[in-house]
Amino acid sequence: MGSRILLVEDEPSLILSLADRLASEGFEVEVAEDGITGYERACRDSFDLIVLDVMLPGKSGFDVCRDLRQQRIETPILMLTARGETLDKVLGLKLGADDYLGKPFDMMELLARIEALLRRVRRSGDTDLGTYTFGPIRADFRRAEVRRDGELLELSTLEYKLLRHLVEHRGELLTRDDLLDKVWGYDRTVFSRTVDQHVASLRRKIEPDPAHPQFLLTVYGLGYRFVG
Repeated sequence: MGSRILLVEDEPSLILSLADRLASEGFEVEVAEDGITGYERACRDSFDLIVLDVMLPGKSGFDVCRDLRQQRIETPILMLTARGETLDKVLGLKLGADDYLGKPFDMMELLARIEALLRRVRRSGDTDLGTYTFGPIRADFRRAEVRRDGELLELSTLEYKLLRHLVEHRGELLTRDDLLDKVWGYDRTVFSRTVDQHVASLRRKIEPDPAHPQFLLTVYGLGYRFVG
């Protein structure tokens, strides 16, 4: 599965061209057409990157960026604007944007900037997991703390180790044997029910609706995949 991108843009022709091109490049694209919806989606769902226009109805891109960072949502943000003033670029970066591209822009430059931001995130994850945010969950792996909407979750040692391993291998199919080996230190499939029990317990703590998980998915007959 490709990286998930949230496109927050209100210009119909640009939405169509950007969404089609990003999808053709293998990205999974979700669209929000105003700032309020974009902010709510970014808070509720997990994305690898946000492409955020500045001039939006309901809530400006600057306000969306500022409020997301105040909520400690660290998803990389690439801001788009028709404005050319240096002051606007500086303001966007100060509010927490990771990059800035003025309209009109070349599609190849946009794709290059997106790839550069995603590579930066992947490199950071490879060397130091640090903190990781998905949906309402913020995991601080340096402090071994996991919070939901700011409230500290009580995870068992194995639940914490399971979550960390899932985040480290997000997007990958992990069989029960893989998890038993890497998280529990077992190599016997007789313990596979232990994995299912801990996955169910972890879902109750991190999923908005544990009966219909968004992040910790079951791959029936094979194992699990984390897509936060």
